[in-house]
Amino acid sequence: MDNNKRYVYADNAATTKTDPEVFEAMVPWLTEAYGNPSSQHTIGREAAAAVADARERIAGILGCKPREIYFTASGSESDNWAIKGAAHANVKKGKHIISTEFEHHAVLHALESLEREGFEVTYLSPDRDGQISPADLEAAIREDTILVAIMFANNEIGSVLPVKELAEVAHARKITFFTDAVQAVGNIPVNVAELGVDMLAFSGHKIHAPKGIGVLYCKTATRCFNLIDGGGQENGRRGGTENVPYIVGLARALELAVERLSDSAAIAAKRDRLAAGISKIPYTFINGGMEHRLPGNLNMGFEFIEGESLLLWLDMYGIAASTGSACSSASLEPSHVLLSIGVPAEKAHGSLRLTISHDTTDEDIDYILEVIPVVVEKLRAMSPLYKG
Repeated sequence: MDNNKRYVYADNAATTKTDPEVFEAMVPWLTEAYGNPSSQHTIGREAAAAVADARERIAGILGCKPREIYFTASGSESDNWAIKGAAHANVKKGKHIISTEFEHHAVLHALESLEREGFEVTYLSPDRDGQISPADLEAAIREDTILVAIMFANNEIGSVLPVKELAEVAHARKITFFTDAVQAVGNIPVNVAELGVDMLAFSGHKIHAPKGIGVLYCKTATRCFNLIDGGGQENGRRGGTENVPYIVGLARALELAVERLSDSAAIAAKRDRLAAGISKIPYTFINGGMEHRLPGNLNMGFEFIEGESLLLWLDMYGIAASTGSACSSASLEPSHVLLSIGVPAEKAHGSLRLTISHDTTDEDIDYILEVIPVVVEKLRAMSPLYKG
């Protein structure tokens, strides 16, 4: 087989390529109307108007008020702002927070930082399908619980959680509810009014905007202290000159993503064809449930081989994939997500995440299904654990 036969990008949960329409929308704000939105001259006022327009368009899609949308530099910043800001703002009510074991590290490390300050965190365990039940959340709530932080969709196994029902449980006890929706926005419908969440985070580079732009939705009257102080930008809530080109690009990317939600069934069908084909390989299994799952996400386990080796071989064949979260891919530890849903450590090491998008063709799926059995056979032939 020719190793340079073709190139297939199947790592869209890690990042996406910038859409040409998004880039085109950004260019004027990089080259011509490059003013600082805080400046009072014409070119500055033009930039400020572009930011206001983008904020209004994003708010319209999410179902909230424009003044409830705050631009950040990333999903990680938005996560940190929501969690630390809400914890510090509500500390007089208590110091107990509830989250889950399989959150993104931006959430987990923010919580660990708060634990070092004296906050206490209860981490709920997902079931084997990657779900958190409202009953489990209800049972974990205490009199001093001030914040619930539970993701909308998992970045490794793609499980979509019942956020609306979880938020209702929190609100019944007058507790702030935050959701990391970095993987959800652009892949499934997201409306904050229908969900009833108090805060929500997402990132541009997961929806075909550039890296370096994120959003925090913070409902009016939600208590949340600032994370970054500065010159009074973002209505005094987040210091730093607004990244006008990226904000404009994010608004356009979100509009395009919503338009493409109609492609979800077709993407899921390709994902299912991948799952069916790969499952024909002996000693393989799907990580997480398939019922409530992001349409483009597939996480497979391969016994008797290491995921890192599989990843490197696939790369040589021109297939870009992942063993888990790109943010922690340098770690030799098994995925905390897979461990949390009960996958044994030795099997978790042999995981592969394939995440496809609207750009993925049937020919791409065919090529992946052609290559993976060949690579798995090669690696198992070298494994002392595999008996054939």
